[in-house]
Amino acid sequence: MFTPTSRDQLRDAILAWAQDDPRIVGGALTGSAALGKEDRWSDIDLIFGVEPADELQAVLADVTALMAADHGAVHHLDVVARRTVYRVFFLESTLQVDLAFAPAEEFGAVAPSFKLLFGEEREQPQFPGPDAAGLIGWAWLYALHARSSLERGKPWQAEHMIAGLRERVLSLACLRHNLPAHEGRGVDQLPDDLKATLHDSLVGTLDPEALRRAFRVATEALVQETEHADPSLADRVRGPIRALCV
Repeated sequence: MFTPTSRDQLRDAILAWAQDDPRIVGGALTGSAALGKEDRWSDIDLIFGVEPADELQAVLADVTALMAADHGAVHHLDVVARRTVYRVFFLESTLQVDLAFAPAEEFGAVAPSFKLLFGEEREQPQFPGPDAAGLIGWAWLYALHARSSLERGKPWQAEHMIAGLRERVLSLACLRHNLPAHEGRGVDQLPDDLKATLHDSLVGTLDPEALRRAFRVATEALVQETEHADPSLADRVRGPIRALCV
C-alpha cells in the first residue's frame, strides 16, 4: 500500500526524470495537488510538453518502461484528447499515476487544476465539461432502455440502465448547484434532502418490483432536474418520461 510520503517521493523521481530528458520542455501538476486539495488517497497527476511532437510516442515508450522497471507499474490505460495522451498507470502499491504527454503547442491549462512547474505553457481552450442538454438526452435514452429491459425480464441489464439514468440525473443536479459534474466528483456535496430523494433509486436487489421502484424514483428525479435546467424542454418530455413507468 502506498503512503503519502512514498507518493511524493515517486512524483519527485518522475519530475527529475522528465527534467533530464531534452525532449520534455515543460511540466505541470494537475489534479487535486494543483489545487492544494491533495489527501491520503490522491493519485499522482502530471502533464508534460514534448518537442518535437513526433517524439511523443518514443517518450511514452520510455516512461512506460521506466514505470514498469523502477516503480512497479503492472498495467496502464490510455485516454487521448486531441494529440495529448493521458497514460494512466496502476502500480503494485495500488497507487494510480496519471502522466499526460502533449505536443509543446498543446501544453497548457485546460482546467483550473494546472500548476506550472517548469517550462512555458501555451494558452489552450478550456475543457467544456458536461452540458445539461446532453445529460438530459442520455438520461431519457437510459430510461427507454431500462423500461425495455424490465419488460423483457432482463434484470441485470435493467440495473445497468437504471444506474446510467441515475448517474446523469446526479450530474444534472451537480450542474444546478455549481458542483463538479464529471465522474461523480460533486455528488457527495449535494444537499442532503436532494440525495435523500434519490436514495430509493439505488438498486439493492434484482427483484422485479425493487427494480421498478428504483426506476420510478430515478425517472421522477429526471423530470424534476429537467424542469430546473430547461422548463420548455420539460414541458415536452415530462409526459413521455413518466409514461415509461406506467
